[in-house]
Amino acid sequence: MTSPEISLEAVGSVSQIAAEEWDACAVAPLQPGASPGNSVCVPAASFNPFTSHAFFAALEASKSACARTGWGPRHLVARQEDSVVGIVPCYLKSHSQGEYVFDRGWADAYQRAGGRYYPKLQVSVPFTPATGPRLLIRAGVDAAEVGTALANGLIALCDVSKASSVHVTFAREAEWRFLAQQGFLQRTDQQFHWHNAGYRSFDDFLATLASRHRKAIKRERRDALVDGISIEALTGAAITEEAWDAFFEFYMDTGSRKWGRPYLTRAFYSEIGRTMSEHVLLVMAKRNGRFIAGAINFIGGDTLFGRHWGAIEHHPFLHFEVCYYQAIDFAIARGLATVEAGAQGEHKIARGYLPQTTYSAHYIADPALRRAVADYLKQERAYVAAAARELTEAGPFRKAADEPS
Repeated sequence: MTSPEISLEAVGSVSQIAAEEWDACAVAPLQPGASPGNSVCVPAASFNPFTSHAFFAALEASKSACARTGWGPRHLVARQEDSVVGIVPCYLKSHSQGEYVFDRGWADAYQRAGGRYYPKLQVSVPFTPATGPRLLIRAGVDAAEVGTALANGLIALCDVSKASSVHVTFAREAEWRFLAQQGFLQRTDQQFHWHNAGYRSFDDFLATLASRHRKAIKRERRDALVDGISIEALTGAAITEEAWDAFFEFYMDTGSRKWGRPYLTRAFYSEIGRTMSEHVLLVMAKRNGRFIAGAINFIGGDTLFGRHWGAIEHHPFLHFEVCYYQAIDFAIARGLATVEAGAQGEHKIARGYLPQTTYSAHYIADPALRRAVADYLKQERAYVAAAARELTEAGPFRKAADEPS
């Protein structure tokens, strides 16, 4: 029997897609293929808060991700018999900021050669370096068929938009392989994630570390809380507007020094507090009755995603306690499998976070630029793989010959 025809449309706002239609695709979506040549539908691991309608709606309604900030929504929607069967969250971009997969060198080289790199299409969650599904496909449909339609649709949208390229960043590995079959170039990078080996407590985790790392972490946790500092872990209704005010102050202070211009507006935090606070963990440090530092995390089905940190007082090791150790405590208590601590940071290795490969796929319209990028990516993938092996070997965990805990 012939499948009903799939139609494609690009819309200029997440608000043009009903939340129930979006989330039917985004919550536990199917993925086309786990390996090259394999079109078996593979369920995604679990709920990802960043692909929910509520998260994108907060970004766009708060004017954090909009045309004025260089993130013009062009969400690709696939319909079959009047039902939404697939979505690709996509933005037409005039710069390469807020992506965490860096292509500025490609842009500079292309522009020096007389090309025009911007605009480009970015398939991602704005300002969010967290792995998750990018081809959102509703359960119960032919994932390979819908996935192929979406991939072809992205290439067609690139042509219609007069964009130089399409960049699918922080995708799942199965999507990365599938998109390679559709003509996209493959890129890898690495982050540092903590994995829960069924620990019952933080001490259980510490027992798996070599002695010097175990002692260092105990010292860091102790020293972080001197001077009367206490920690509050807030989620759900416990996150008040007062807490958001304090956290936004931290975010603006740190973001201004780190990026020059922070990406997210104050309205964004109120909006996620209103619509998805049960999926937010706000770890706040308090001294003398006021908040002085904090980190925001998002709670997925099996993963805690660490995002931003900021502080208005600076104390030794407080960053490690608020961002890394409190996240591990929470993951153990909730039985979560993984903590993703965000982009970059080899200093995370000594604290139990090990290298994890991340994946992106890139369609380059110009054949000459495509060839140059393909050659570069081949070398880069080899470097990333070698670095991951070396860093994993240098990890803090006890080796077989080490002393017992």
